Amino acid sequence: MGTTATPDTPPAVPWEELVTVALLGTDRRTPPWAPGGREAPTALLDLAAVETVRRRAGLRPAPAGTRPEPAAPDPRPLLPPAAARRLTLLLSDRPGTPSGGRRGAAPDLMELLPQWLALANARGFAPPPQALPALLDAARGRTDLRPAVLAFAGPRALWLARLNPDWRFALRSAPGDGTMHPSQEPEEIQRLWQEGLFAERVALLGVLRAQRPSAGRELLTGTWGTERAEDRLMFLDSLRTGLEPADEPFLEKALSDRSRNVRATAAELLSALPDSALAARMAARAAACVALDRTAAEPTLVVEAPHACDAGMEHDGVQPNPPTGRGERSWWTGQLVEAAPLGTWTAHLGGRTPQEIVALPVADDWRDELHAAWCRAAARQRDSGWSRALLGAPSVPEAGGPGAVSLAERAKLLSALGAAERAEWVAGFIAAHGLSEAFQLLGVCAVPWAGVLGRAVVDSLNIARDAGSYPWSFSGVMGLAERCLDPAEATRLATLTAIPDEQENASPGAGGYWAEAFQRLATTLRLRATMREELGGQ
Repeated sequence: MGTTATPDTPPAVPWEELVTVALLGTDRRTPPWAPGGREAPTALLDLAAVETVRRRAGLRPAPAGTRPEPAAPDPRPLLPPAAARRLTLLLSDRPGTPSGGRRGAAPDLMELLPQWLALANARGFAPPPQALPALLDAARGRTDLRPAVLAFAGPRALWLARLNPDWRFALRSAPGDGTMHPSQEPEEIQRLWQEGLFAERVALLGVLRAQRPSAGRELLTGTWGTERAEDRLMFLDSLRTGLEPADEPFLEKALSDRSRNVRATAAELLSALPDSALAARMAARAAACVALDRTAAEPTLVVEAPHACDAGMEHDGVQPNPPTGRGERSWWTGQLVEAAPLGTWTAHLGGRTPQEIVALPVADDWRDELHAAWCRAAARQRDSGWSRALLGAPSVPEAGGPGAVSLAERAKLLSALGAAERAEWVAGFIAAHGLSEAFQLLGVCAVPWAGVLGRAVVDSLNIARDAGSYPWSFSGVMGLAERCLDPAEATRLATLTAIPDEQENASPGAGGYWAEAFQRLATTLRLRATMREELGGQ
């Protein structure tokens, strides 16, 4: 075919020249084949369209590729129409850039997406096929969304991921095709364990441990001697899920591993099994260090730290070298007390309860070290009695019990309590100390927040408003409230959305900002209630 232009045929112009003219602009470079003036841009676009068709039509036909296998069927019911429309809105939202610290009154839809996904997964719905690309794009940008997105998206999403490199994370995040069931063929599980990518193997082990702990342990035992040290550490960490006394023989062998980190993790896991041999050895060592002095005016705890870290202690996970600025003997003592079963102390100290033990005076400035070790033990062993004793009352000075020396430790202790008790304690903390230090504690409370906790948060926000503070000083708590407050609390917020009279000592404009923040909170709560109804919830 010739390329000479006729009166009805646009001239054939090299593609590179068209791109160059488009980049420079027709006002700076008007080629001879384009008319001048205002018609030049239109002529350029017309010519580019024609040349695009020419380029595509000029391709030689290639052999047809192999048609991909159809996606596995998804037996779940599709979303109700209203919920499907809501999903589209949530996925299309793009967070704006706040100006001057103001967040505006409109809800942040992307922050509601995790909660929507959790509800949809709990109801057992499947997504509309046209929503899958947007779901995978959202999970690609936010790793925290991936587990919920992949559970919701189902087998079709994994089918798509095999065709688009941008979504390959889905194949690495799910074991096999993401539909593993406890009854899946053992041969298929073995094949994936032997041949899968490392992330797939970790995910597979995690699923097995959650469903059948013994099957996961047997899988790991079969290849343990051939795994790399860093892989052994990650695999061993998976045993935290479903940890059971039957894991003890395997973990005892891991105490002799070549890797120090593997040995330390094995020792930590064994110490969380109160009836393990390691726990008994640690109990004997710790009891030899801590005793009750009955000769004092009142019963007092005395601590005699070990003078050396012997081979047996090292074998059982005691790290011999302390961090900079820490004494060796106190470092060893803390590790021994931390690893000893907490039931040791009631028997060793005259049948006293955890509250009574924690209340005992401790000689020679060992109190903080001893109580901090008990805090770590209570968090590791998830002992509610000791956690309760160490937390103390939320209204005491600094809101910490005898051993709770940081908010992080309090949060760990709280996680060992039941949801209702946790909410009551944090509500008491907020009532006594306000919201400035409560963020980390709120993060361990069950969602939606119990009524007593929700009321404490809203009341404290109202107090901050009346004090004339700016709301962005509490933006973290406000963001948590939008996601965690019970939607029923929206009615209590109605009176707070009005702009109050500005107090004499208030920050300029703070009242208006607070009204906007409470409006946003109330709107978000109502939207969450609507989302629940659209998904068939009450």
